[in-house]
Amino acid sequence: MFWEGLSRKNPLKLFFLSRNIKCLIIFSLCLGLVFLLGFFHMKNKNYVISESHEELLPCRAKTNVMFLKTHKTASSTILNIMFRFAEKYNLTVALPANELVHLGYPETFLAQFVEEFQAIGQNYNIMCNHLRFNPSEVQKVMAADTFYFSILRNPIPLLESSYVYYKDDVPAFRISKDVNEYLVSPTKYYHPADYKQNIYARNIMWFDFGYDNNAEDNKKYIQTVLKEIEQNFHLILIADYFDESMILLKHTLCWDLDDVIYFKLNSRSQDTVQTLTPESKERIKVWCSLDWELYLHFNQSFWRRIKETLGLKELENEVNHLRTRQKELMEICLSDQEAVGKDHINNKALLPYQSGAANILGYNLKQDLDNRTLRTCQKMVMPELQYMSYLYAVQHPHKKRKQLGLP
Repeated sequence: MFWEGLSRKNPLKLFFLSRNIKCLIIFSLCLGLVFLLGFFHMKNKNYVISESHEELLPCRAKTNVMFLKTHKTASSTILNIMFRFAEKYNLTVALPANELVHLGYPETFLAQFVEEFQAIGQNYNIMCNHLRFNPSEVQKVMAADTFYFSILRNPIPLLESSYVYYKDDVPAFRISKDVNEYLVSPTKYYHPADYKQNIYARNIMWFDFGYDNNAEDNKKYIQTVLKEIEQNFHLILIADYFDESMILLKHTLCWDLDDVIYFKLNSRSQDTVQTLTPESKERIKVWCSLDWELYLHFNQSFWRRIKETLGLKELENEVNHLRTRQKELMEICLSDQEAVGKDHINNKALLPYQSGAANILGYNLKQDLDNRTLRTCQKMVMPELQYMSYLYAVQHPHKKRKQLGLP
């Protein structure tokens, strides 16, 4: 009745009233849609798609992490990342017992190699010191929900690096003139009976994962080992693509960018690098065939994982972001803006362990940094042994400090 009366009395007024009501309805619908979209955005912004892409899981930073530290694979840099993360979140690290600097290496790992394992039990958060992997014993130390990862490197540059670094310690290296001479006839210098001394001279990554580095190159055996490693580890990174590896690690662990920012540690000067001949490079693929198959397999799975999760374009963007942030921190922390040789490191407390014919580089920090910045910068450049000794003293103050034979 109201509408009929209004239409007879003032049809123009009815027209405008009708139009205003329609606008109000449309506006209300739009406003409701905006609130709805905002609700779903807030609800989902802290969630990530699981590997199955079928369910949404909360993205919380993983704090129970086991890193298998392989040799000559940029693993010292990752150890520094792990130690800094442990300090940031006040986590318990599984450190070597007594006078040990490694977790029993090269012996196969046992839980008793961890300081105070009997008292602490399965309550360690981080494990990252050198060990020879033994899953059943590691599981006695680490929680059931622990994330396991490791890193591999192309065996060609890896063997050359091992040769220089362990030149004085490995019999097979010590009695040969240089790496190319060694590779012409490895069996002339390498004796399996001396396996504990010669492990760095052949298939060292295979050995670190707990397997026989002198095993026969058998296709069925290799496939069995690769499958076991896939079952034991959630992620295998590639040192040859270190920045890309750090971005993938960041996403997989739900860590922040600054958690994976790094200064390269335990690297050596270029003048100690021995040039491999083309023939030597091919010989390494045969001599270290187990490592070569290991690397090829997980290099493929690494890039497959990248494409399935991040995509190459997003990876490129985040790698650029990481490098920009890294450069910022180097400008803040370092007086030389780069690593320097052992003879040019001013603070001898920050001198890395020197080995073989390698000149292991270190860093000089800027003077007059404020206390907070100084602590951050010190941790980023602190060599492996010093950092481990420091954490040991903090975590086990009643124990005798480790004697590392360093300045």
